[in-house]
Amino acid sequence: MKIFKRILLLVVLVLIATLAYYYPKLTIISGYSSKYLVSQVFIAGRTSESVANTDLQAPLIKFSSSEINLDGKEAQASVFGLKNRKALFRKGLGGVLLNENTKLDGDYLKPKRTIRFDSLPYPLGHLPAKDTLFTEVDYPKLNAAVDQAFADPEIQQTRTVLVLYKDYLIAERYVEGFTPDTPVLGWSMTKSILATLYGILEYQNKIDLTKPAPVNSWQDDERKNISLNHLLRMQSGLEWDEDYGSLSDVNRMLFLTEDMSSAQETKKALAEPGQIWNYSSGTSNLLSGILRKQFSNYQDYLNLPYRELADKIGMHSMIIEADLKGNFVGSSYGWASTRDWGKFGLLYLHNGNWNGKQLFDKSWVDYITTPTNGSDGTYGAHFWLNAEGLYPEVPLDLYSANGFQGQHVFIIPSKELVIVRTGLAETPEFDLDRFLKEIVAAVP
Repeated sequence: MKIFKRILLLVVLVLIATLAYYYPKLTIISGYSSKYLVSQVFIAGRTSESVANTDLQAPLIKFSSSEINLDGKEAQASVFGLKNRKALFRKGLGGVLLNENTKLDGDYLKPKRTIRFDSLPYPLGHLPAKDTLFTEVDYPKLNAAVDQAFADPEIQQTRTVLVLYKDYLIAERYVEGFTPDTPVLGWSMTKSILATLYGILEYQNKIDLTKPAPVNSWQDDERKNISLNHLLRMQSGLEWDEDYGSLSDVNRMLFLTEDMSSAQETKKALAEPGQIWNYSSGTSNLLSGILRKQFSNYQDYLNLPYRELADKIGMHSMIIEADLKGNFVGSSYGWASTRDWGKFGLLYLHNGNWNGKQLFDKSWVDYITTPTNGSDGTYGAHFWLNAEGLYPEVPLDLYSANGFQGQHVFIIPSKELVIVRTGLAETPEFDLDRFLKEIVAAVP
């Protein structure tokens, strides 16, 4: 009997300890589920059943229960009935996670967009892509590489693949439920979109990356020397925890904070600017807030990514979601169809030129692809690099926009290639090195 009581006591203690450990995370789990669901349904046009049965089956997230209100454009989620969170969709601004006391004005500003469909074949326009055969391309090898990307759907979880070569679409594939027009959440690929806006403003002589960041709260301490360049290179020297498995800085920002642009601003300096490299989504959202300060009115800020980038190159499916205070979530919440992500890569392949119009200077490409000290050659300025051979059998000039769960736009100038891959799994479940190697091998 004593042994039974001791075992029972031990079980109770374990349960209490487990609950104490996981309980604070429940609000993050339910927040993730409700926000993700509302955005997938109202931006990507997917069914709530599809999202719940696939995307929301990730570790820990799968313990949440979610439901969608199509009429109210809302989603709710909880974990075993605890920590219920609600998310709301706003046209033009996307999904937003509400806090307990959130009050939103029903009348809000939206981006003003200019939607024109160019009468050119994809990718430079919106007409069907031309059927083109390049004698130098090994199509059986190319098709085999694409086949391999989809070969083990339960493990690799690839959803879309697209390959552009010399401005032509040479390979494209989608799983059931996804089409060339389905918007895909880029997660941290959004950082590269955000950086591009800085490149555009620099080209227009509206911003100087070498100057100190215009953050008022930093002007009386050691942080006053942090420049926009330091922020774009993740070299601010400020503390930040990018751990997605705990109650870290990044999770608190994305799922608890109303003004995401302030999350990094309040952090202390651990080193002088430029001394260390520390990947930080908070830094990207701080940069988004700094962009907002460049304009005398909020409407101009809302229009910026569409007027100066997306709608100029026909990325009409693109949307960057905003936080509760109206800041673009430049770290994580950019959406575009796979074909439009391909257009973004092509803009960089052409060094900022689109159909004869220069959006940013060629030197901007040199800037974002110059390795940042401390990153071991893997990071430039809000873009990832292959400068030190991270992918050993792929050209060293490869650079990319990367996102959580294996979202990628790869640009390989020496091969005139743009490669897009999206899905729900990344290395090691998805063998990215093999994928790139086999596609590159098909284009000698």
